[in-house]
Amino acid sequence: MAQEFIIEAFSRDVKGRGASRRLRREERKIPAIIYGGEKTPVSVSIWHNELKKALENEAFFSHILTIELDGKKESVILKDLQRHPYKPLLTHADFLRVDKDHEIHVNVPLHFLNEATAPAVKLQGGVPTHQMNDVEVICLPQNLPEFIEVDMQDIEMDQVIHLSDLKLPKGVRVAALVQGEDHDLPVVSIHMPRGTKADEAEDAEEAEEEDEVKPKEKGKDKDKE
Repeated sequence: MAQEFIIEAFSRDVKGRGASRRLRREERKIPAIIYGGEKTPVSVSIWHNELKKALENEAFFSHILTIELDGKKESVILKDLQRHPYKPLLTHADFLRVDKDHEIHVNVPLHFLNEATAPAVKLQGGVPTHQMNDVEVICLPQNLPEFIEVDMQDIEMDQVIHLSDLKLPKGVRVAALVQGEDHDLPVVSIHMPRGTKADEAEDAEEAEEEDEVKPKEKGKDKDKE
């Protein structure tokens, strides 16, 4: 069963920094806005702790949310979130309206599977490097995935997985790839860590080659004399 997130919202008429501070301090709410679609933007307030608790769930960021306002429900996604610069407090939230007939752009988390058991890691000592932990996708609301899996089991040493290698659900596109092949960015790779025996052996070989070249160069200098 798909997870459902419901957020209770309240109409907000008074605006400004002072009103926002009183809202957070006295009512334990934060200001927010609902916008998009053919409707006008609506200023609302929502419970601070309710939103903060919901944010602990990774799925909240990539789900179609339901906002209840004045007895009516609207489908939205969390588009932007502002936090206090040094206190563990939320200060403002932006929600974008969605409808089933219009595509949305949403950042979806990547889940990396079988990292520890991949032969390149377990048997060869490689170390996975994540170039990104989420990816922006384009899809209709009903096709929005909670996350995208990246199976590391068969990734070989020094192999790089790009955006074009991701296995996407039906009806889902990667936003970057829509811009062309030049935007096919790396997602994850496995490499030997620096300072390993393999690196030391390679450095030793390079040093030996340099030692072989130096005597020859000295011989040439004597011939010139």
